[in-house]
Amino acid sequence: MSIDTSKVATSNSSAAIAKKPGRAGIVANWADERLGLATAMKKNLRKVFPDHWSFMLGEIALWSFVVLLLSGVFLTLWFNPSMGEIHYEGSYDQLRGIAMSEAYASSLELSFDVRGGLLMRQMHHWAAMLFIASMMIHLLRVFFTGAHRKPREMNWVIGCLLLILGTLEGFTGYSLPDDLLSGTGVRAADGFMKSIPVVGTYMSFFLFGGEFPGDAIIPRLYTIHILLIPGLLLALIAAHMLLLVYHKHTQWPGPGRTEQNVVGFPMLPVYAAKAGGFFFIVFGVAALMGGLLTINPVWKFGPYDPTKVTAGSQPDWYMGWPDGALRIMPGWESHFWGTTWSWNVFLPIIVLPGLLFTVLLLLPFLEAWITGDKREHHLLQRPRNAPTRTAVMVALMTLYGLFWAAGGNDIIAIKLHLSINQITYFMRAAVFIGPVIAFIITRRWCISLQRQDNEKLLHGYETGVIMRSPEGGYSERHLPVDTAKAYAITARDRDPALLGGTTSSFDPNGVPAPKGRLSGLRTKLQTLWYADNVQKPTAAELEEAHHHAAEEHSAHGELEGVSADGHQFDGHHAVEGDSLRGDH
Repeated sequence: MSIDTSKVATSNSSAAIAKKPGRAGIVANWADERLGLATAMKKNLRKVFPDHWSFMLGEIALWSFVVLLLSGVFLTLWFNPSMGEIHYEGSYDQLRGIAMSEAYASSLELSFDVRGGLLMRQMHHWAAMLFIASMMIHLLRVFFTGAHRKPREMNWVIGCLLLILGTLEGFTGYSLPDDLLSGTGVRAADGFMKSIPVVGTYMSFFLFGGEFPGDAIIPRLYTIHILLIPGLLLALIAAHMLLLVYHKHTQWPGPGRTEQNVVGFPMLPVYAAKAGGFFFIVFGVAALMGGLLTINPVWKFGPYDPTKVTAGSQPDWYMGWPDGALRIMPGWESHFWGTTWSWNVFLPIIVLPGLLFTVLLLLPFLEAWITGDKREHHLLQRPRNAPTRTAVMVALMTLYGLFWAAGGNDIIAIKLHLSINQITYFMRAAVFIGPVIAFIITRRWCISLQRQDNEKLLHGYETGVIMRSPEGGYSERHLPVDTAKAYAITARDRDPALLGGTTSSFDPNGVPAPKGRLSGLRTKLQTLWYADNVQKPTAAELEEAHHHAAEEHSAHGELEGVSADGHQFDGHHAVEGDSLRGDH
């Protein structure tokens, strides 16, 4: 068979000469000779990523940020960040002739006079909600599955910083329209700064350019919102993605998956196509929410006036938990050397968020110090297999949820016809008692699930088929779990044996490790960390269980016409004509 090579190369008796490359090839070759892109990209473009639905949570955050950038560029073209006073003469009749800032007037113009402006405003606001919510849920997924352990501690820190910056970015964003609701929030922020002892008043004067409200806060928030924080977010997201590629993606345990490999799909073409499609899904959801669900209707609130406060005003949900802490804090104040120290504002708004975010940042390092685990981990854990870790995060979630609920104590009192004082007293106690109860319940729940897994692995799953013995006794037939399920149950490390009370008492060679000042505390914490954990069955226990199952199967006899694996009983019914009782 002859092959036409004229489209590839011309040839003679001694050599083949390639045809002249096209313009794109010339440009690509020129760039590669100077930048070395081909060598660097070849490996990364074929990099493998595992496939699991939970990994999409981080992608939602990423694509929500992209939607924020796109919609934010549109809004920037029309928004005027000025506090100069004008009289509104736009198309919204109810506010025509009212004195307001140029920032508020441009927000009204975007909402009613710019084609697609209201859609973009609401898409931008909803995308901000999605961005922060997806980061929170992604953070929980990472912690519950152990993806924050070595070598990914710094990626956890970067993720926490992204969450903090995203929250601040949201606050600066919804403060820009200069309506009565956002102005109330800015006034609250001024009070928060002034609660800082000694330097608070100076910080407020510096930010506002004088006495509140001044005429500089909106331009300054605008610069922070569109330049400073987005630049930091972009840098941190880039670092987050680079570390993800460098460390390789974590994966769930399964046949063929180890700490040294990654099983999944390559970046091109599979993963890139899926990620691109997912971007359009996120964009579409944000567009639907922006087009159908009203959010932040600034025209209803009117322009900001320092002499007025919006009744029932509340911040966006992600700022609700420090507001709740503020509402239930007792009215403590102290006076020193002619100064007033407002503990009732300073502690819940300045100290508490800083303390909780610090705890969040340090969680991977605290866990590694307590457990003494210095190994690299690339396989994920089921939350039940780390009961104490799971319980700690659930306790923090409970604390967050109670503070968040306290932020709506007035709304709860009105809607449920309750006393706001009783709600406040209840919340003051609940924020201390609730996390402890949540910790205990979650930990015991995880340990119970561990026991259930062991029972299922050793004795099989319940088929719902009742067997009768020759003596007339009844028992339920158990059949072994499938290979994939058994692998998922057993793919976990046993907790380290407590030698001398702590795993750090001896190194792998049996040499006693040096003890520090906190070794006693570490020993107690480590004992509590692993207390009551249920270890996976040993090889001897599995062999004994299989031997017992074989004897039981032989005693009961073969099921007539029924497959040996027993999966036909998964629906708790038998195939018509099958005999459910052995021949005795």
